[in-house]
Amino acid sequence: MPAGTLYRGREGMWSWVAHRVTGVLIFFFLFAHVLDTALVRVSPQAYNSVIATYKTPLVNLMEYGLTAAILFHALNGLRVIAVDFWAKGPKYQAQMLWTVVSVWVVLMAFAFYPVLQATLQWLFK
Repeated sequence: MPAGTLYRGREGMWSWVAHRVTGVLIFFFLFAHVLDTALVRVSPQAYNSVIATYKTPLVNLMEYGLTAAILFHALNGLRVIAVDFWAKGPKYQAQMLWTVVSVWVVLMAFAFYPVLQATLQWLFK
């Protein structure tokens, strides 16, 4: 590692990066959601057309990705709160991250079929 760099490449840095990336992804989703919802006031036919394009397997996969981003961001946010406000938080931040990742993987496994049901039925019909 080059001398003088702040980058350490440990769990804390990767969780920081993932938290920022998921936050930006969620922001862009909310921005698009506000725009497409506002379309209903401009033209209900255009709104219905846009909503119809959302009923595709690709968008369904993107919904699963959105679910993953929101869930990780929320769980990691709770970990950040614990690190900031619990006296022993910094000492256990790596263990808490692996707990967050484990809970996230389990919850995403349970969300797989309910979220992707339409795409799976389309693929295997």
